[in-house]
Amino acid sequence: MGEEKKGFFTRLKEGLTKTRNNIVRGIDSVFSGFSSIDDDFYEELEEILIMGDIGVNATASIIERLKEQVRERHIKEPADCKQLLVDSIREQMRVDETAYDFEHRQSIIMVIGVNGVGKTTSVGKLAGKLKAQGNKVLIAAADTFRAAAGEQLAEWARRADVPMIGGTEGADPASVVYDAVSAAKARGVDVLLIDTAGRLHNKKNLMEELRKMNRIIDAQFPDAHRENLIVLDGTTGQNALVQAREFGDVARLTGIVLTKMDGTAKGGIAVAIQSELNVPVKYIGVGESMDDLQKFDPDEFVNALFDVNMEEEQDGRTNVDAE
Repeated sequence: MGEEKKGFFTRLKEGLTKTRNNIVRGIDSVFSGFSSIDDDFYEELEEILIMGDIGVNATASIIERLKEQVRERHIKEPADCKQLLVDSIREQMRVDETAYDFEHRQSIIMVIGVNGVGKTTSVGKLAGKLKAQGNKVLIAAADTFRAAAGEQLAEWARRADVPMIGGTEGADPASVVYDAVSAAKARGVDVLLIDTAGRLHNKKNLMEELRKMNRIIDAQFPDAHRENLIVLDGTTGQNALVQAREFGDVARLTGIVLTKMDGTAKGGIAVAIQSELNVPVKYIGVGESMDDLQKFDPDEFVNALFDVNMEEEQDGRTNVDAE
């Protein structure tokens, strides 16, 4: 594991402490409090997962899978099925191999979400990551509604050393997108990242705006690979799901960026979102600096949540009899 990755895993593990206390402690108490696997045992487990923001859908699938495996393997002791539960949670969060196709194709990524979730920051960090991977990146500042958005994004663009188009308060977002798409084509840009306005209370206008942007991209650059990433704040728990559904009515969501995962007790929402919306979590953020946004790795997330040491787990897989 690279240093950056290791540092991120440590931060993720620290960041998930509150969630761990919220979910894992409860799970442990069920495993130690029950002497046999019965309906009460499953019911108690189900309640803890739902209370831990893992969501009704995901919890139902996790428990169903657990029951199946317990039956198949004739497991009698609650303690013996803890690892199965952990694996079942992991299984819920698998990300398809094609999830990051946009890194290898000419792509336009629209980043959407309400204000205050870390959207503009995420655009900046993504730009930095994609550039570091050798891509030619361009940012479009199409959130012209919020005065500080353009300046904030310009600062991130400077840090990432990536050019930016737009950023003037009050400009027409659709014309910013038009200019940016034209520039992306002319300059042979690999990835165009578009920061959009995030006002849900004014849903009708916002939705119309997003549709207009989509039409422009379709007309101007029909061959580009398209991503609509929604940025959600991990600390808002179930509310993040509501936001994703509302935006999903207007834009076809292709991925989720989960921010502020450090210090939230509602980190279980990462499991719920994927299951409820059938949209993968693609990036996860645990802090302010450029490398605090990383690709989402379900193994890493579940290991951090259950405090499993990464090396330990790898040793466990390769050398089961070492004990």
